[in-house]
Amino acid sequence: MKIGIFDHLDRRDEPLNKFYDERIQLAQACEAAGIYSYHIAEHHGTPLGMAPSPNLWLAQLARETKTLRFGPMVYLLPLYPPVRLIEEICMLDNLSNGRLDVGVGRGISPWEVACYGLDPKDTRPMLEEGLDLVLAGLTKKHLNHAGKYYKVADLPMEMQPVQKPYPPLWYGTATVDSARYAARYGMHLTTLGSNERVKPLLAAYGKLWEETRNEPERARSPVKQPLVGLGRHFVLADTNEEAERLAKSAYAYWWNSVTSLWRLHNAAPMTGMLIPTYEEARAGGQVICGAAERVRNEVVAQTKDMAFNYLLGQFAFGNLSHAQEMKSFGLFAREVMPAIAKL
Repeated sequence: MKIGIFDHLDRRDEPLNKFYDERIQLAQACEAAGIYSYHIAEHHGTPLGMAPSPNLWLAQLARETKTLRFGPMVYLLPLYPPVRLIEEICMLDNLSNGRLDVGVGRGISPWEVACYGLDPKDTRPMLEEGLDLVLAGLTKKHLNHAGKYYKVADLPMEMQPVQKPYPPLWYGTATVDSARYAARYGMHLTTLGSNERVKPLLAAYGKLWEETRNEPERARSPVKQPLVGLGRHFVLADTNEEAERLAKSAYAYWWNSVTSLWRLHNAAPMTGMLIPTYEEARAGGQVICGAAERVRNEVVAQTKDMAFNYLLGQFAFGNLSHAQEMKSFGLFAREVMPAIAKL
């Protein structure tokens, strides 16, 4: 069992420069604890994401850490000129000496892609064409492409990534159809939601991986054994009661950030993968909180019930203070991680 961190970088009520400094400290604590990888979200026009340009943040992280893997979860590929993204991936992989993980996706919010002048219905084919173009640019010396959305004519690829043939790909999904796409390309997978919803999806990925083993895209993937990830919100404290109090407030604050653009446009927030109330999230297994012993027991129970080998924890979210999130993660690192790593 490997353990990673997911961070929305959702803004709380403090100056942004202070917020960034504190997140660097969290990432360094993750490195010291032996966390496998630190994944960040990309969002636009919402307090959910204070890293709307992930590569700016990741370049800083590359120089502030030495061993921690990191990357976007995910790049919203339709928002990027592919050539620029190819070159920046190469830069980041070299700046970090080969520690970059590359998550890709199309985005779930119609308003976030619309602010870039895109029609949401185009984002799926743009993702598929864009990913093929990016992978070609990371593996070829000259790039030629003439597609529906992108055109590149005999461009020399002067930069290459450290990791060959390219950094590992990651995909976040809520459906089996999307999981099949990830398996075809040989990607690591993550999902989140209630135990009831994610259990069949996690179980399906092993079968999909086997079914797509002869796909041409799989042959070039650097991933030979996928990490199948389950995202969970964590709050640890000295007592169960204190952790529950903090988690309830933080989850409500985080949900307001998640749904800010939906509410601004008088639309119903997406549910299913995202659970609206703390009570539902706690009952469904999405929120794990308490003193270390209870948290450890709940994680072990989920590993026995569901087919995942990568636990993706979110420790900094909502209105948790920096001190609270650092204490929560510290308790997890000292008193929970050793037991999980053995599973």
